[in-house]
Amino acid sequence: MTTFDSTKRSLPELLKDITTGKIQLPDFQRGWVWDDDHVQSLLVSIARSFPVGAVMLMETGGEVRFETRPVEGLDPDSVTKQPDQLILDGQQRLTSLTQAVGLDAPVNTRTAKGKPIKRHYYFDIRTALEGEDRLEEAVIAVDENRQTRKNFGRDVDLDLSSRQLECEQLYFPCDKLLSPNDWAGDLFKYNKDEIGTYFEFQEKIISAFSAYQLPVIELKKETSKEAVCLVFEKVNTGGVQLSVFELITASYAAEGYNLRDDWFGSDIRDVPSRKARFEEHELLRDVQSTDLLQAITLLHTRERKLEDLKAGKTGKQVRPVSAKRASVLDLPLEAYRRWADAVEKGFVEAAYFLKGECFYSRRELPYATQLVPIAAVMTLLGNRWREPRIHAKLSRWFWSGVLGELYGGAVETRIALDLEELMTWFEDDAELPRTVIDASFDPTRLESLRSRNSAAYKGINVLILREGAEDFFWKGDIQALDQQGVELDIHHIFPRAWCEAQGLSYRIYDSIINKTPISARTNRMIGGDAPSAYLARLQEHQQVQLGDEAMNALLEGHRIPAETLRADDFDAFYQQRKRRLLEIIEKAMGKKPLLGSDEGAPVIEAEDRDE
Repeated sequence: MTTFDSTKRSLPELLKDITTGKIQLPDFQRGWVWDDDHVQSLLVSIARSFPVGAVMLMETGGEVRFETRPVEGLDPDSVTKQPDQLILDGQQRLTSLTQAVGLDAPVNTRTAKGKPIKRHYYFDIRTALEGEDRLEEAVIAVDENRQTRKNFGRDVDLDLSSRQLECEQLYFPCDKLLSPNDWAGDLFKYNKDEIGTYFEFQEKIISAFSAYQLPVIELKKETSKEAVCLVFEKVNTGGVQLSVFELITASYAAEGYNLRDDWFGSDIRDVPSRKARFEEHELLRDVQSTDLLQAITLLHTRERKLEDLKAGKTGKQVRPVSAKRASVLDLPLEAYRRWADAVEKGFVEAAYFLKGECFYSRRELPYATQLVPIAAVMTLLGNRWREPRIHAKLSRWFWSGVLGELYGGAVETRIALDLEELMTWFEDDAELPRTVIDASFDPTRLESLRSRNSAAYKGINVLILREGAEDFFWKGDIQALDQQGVELDIHHIFPRAWCEAQGLSYRIYDSIINKTPISARTNRMIGGDAPSAYLARLQEHQQVQLGDEAMNALLEGHRIPAETLRADDFDAFYQQRKRRLLEIIEKAMGKKPLLGSDEGAPVIEAEDRDE
């Protein structure tokens, strides 16, 4: 017995069923994500009667009972609560057409760079009639006030804010394409000399929309839930690829569980948002649904492995601990429901641990990927992570991953190994995790660390801060000032202008060895002068008044050698600060940096930056 039918349906019929709620979305579907360019391109394709792809709908009323929602742009209270069909494929196209053609309200879309915008769409009638090759230029987007602006928004370039202005300038609103008669009547009132032009536009463009047919595949209500989820995954391989979260949401929905509600919350169904609870913690604001799923999968597969070992299984019979995509997709609903709250708490404990390591801002975190194994470990440890012996090991492992730069790229295998090996190491001092063993720091790496986006760069900066580094001007340590909203940044110790005047290579003076976090006020006072000059100016400032000893203490807090800085001796400063940074790196990693450091290497003379 076939489980689907193939047919065609007219665009006006489909949009009418969508706006009345007869056609809705299964609630596990992602939100509408198309941008302004995609919407305009779709309108042009319909106007040219080009195919835009098939739509897949599923009958309701069968074994599979998904929770539903209307397409974006529709008020849930304005549509029927009992849809006849659900959209499995074609959501982006149908939502775009519903908002641009089927509704009067502005379309809530976004720019190509993702900035939210509101747009109304029009056809420039005269341009549209110049030929099909001009249709892309004929479709225009205006803002929510039906205007376009120039001169940085100060001047109105095109004003279509009234029906009279539309008619006088011959711009036809796309939200009237399926019901054009009222607009035509107003055209006769405001610009009757162009009625002939309008009729030509109606024949060529409006009729293309009213007559447009979309291929529709209709799944019957007898289709099994397994088949529905499989079909949903297969048909959503093009365009914006489905995330693991979206695929699991579809799978759980077939079992009657709404994962979207659990993550995003639902006012309609009075479900609190787990995502919102994460966002209450500064360090967890960017935690993704897939991070939560990955941490739960780690714990589920670890528990499964322990069961296999207890049952006496060996070799390949023992299922591994895993955080890979396939394992996450296989996560049973029962496991999610059992672990989710505990793992959420584990993420919160991870944030407390990171604060203890002196991370206070999300932008300071070297690797977001390290949050997953930390959260999984915290879930298993509970309060035990605060025990001095366990905390010291957890800290050493964390800094080994950061300064060894081991958590960039694909890290699913390392995440799984770290969870297992950390739990073993906590009980047996001899069983070091591979991340601790693998981690190494080459002293020459300090010379190439110039990007503040680098994990090691971020890590070293925080190591300096947690030693209690204070600002040279404002009273207080850097992290306290940061939390108070004082403008801070990482700046050169020997100023760029001074270094270039001495003929120093940017590869040398622009490294982290010659940088430290200070306030913007301090940096402005430093300017481009030699250290001996700006230190004197800072110390003598009427609001500072510091003696040499007090200023030297501030410098030492940044691991800056005061004597060589005051002597404007860049070469000696460079080597001494390098050694001092290596000391705090060694302390954090619990091992010495690699041998073979070029401690005595001379400073390179100026080079061509493009080499």
